[in-house]
Amino acid sequence: MSRLSFAWHRLIPRSLGAAALVLVGLTSLTSTAPLAAQASDPLVSALSKMDATNRFTIQTIMDSARAIQLPDAPLRSRVLQGVQKKASAGQIVASLRQKFNLLRTARTALGQVTDNELDAASAVLEAGGKPTQLASFKARQKGREAVEAFTDLADLISRGVPGEEASSAIAKLWQDGADDATFHSLWNNVQADISQGLNPGTALQNRIRETPAARTATPQSKPPEGQQENQRSE
Repeated sequence: MSRLSFAWHRLIPRSLGAAALVLVGLTSLTSTAPLAAQASDPLVSALSKMDATNRFTIQTIMDSARAIQLPDAPLRSRVLQGVQKKASAGQIVASLRQKFNLLRTARTALGQVTDNELDAASAVLEAGGKPTQLASFKARQKGREAVEAFTDLADLISRGVPGEEASSAIAKLWQDGADDATFHSLWNNVQADISQGLNPGTALQNRIRETPAARTATPQSKPPEGQQENQRSE
């Protein structure tokens, strides 16, 4: 199935982020909830309207995810997105299977990270990023998360910034210790430039030079030998 014929599951625009979080929140109920809760579970309701074969396939995929400790919410959200967009049961199954594989690939590249990070990293892969690009974010200080970095990277790629350029820029900022505000500011400026008609790759290169982390991380040029001697004598 081509991406053009099955485009409903593409990345949620950043402008709809709040709505997406609400959707995830609505779908965070577990399958082990009491029967009364399951009756109001939107996922249970959605599955009840599907044919037995596709319903069983969806349940099997989600059971497999739980067995290897992949996050449940992104998969539930993917099913409900399909239902909301009136996709066929077969399309929903295909999209769910894709999401499962993306999450599993992201886990392999990153190791044990938070559920939110894994979901954001899988979005990078879905946008066209590579597992090797995720590996650059594996080294980190304790407690640091790359959710914002992954979210912005996925959106930059989806907006036409070449994957290698976007990955290199975001990874460099990550390695230089950039905070979430820096990543978000970069994304905001780049997408604004793209909206004004600037080439996506050029927009990123222009803006990356303006980011504080990039400037502070740029090595200073080595002074001429004579100046070095003067500096040592001072």
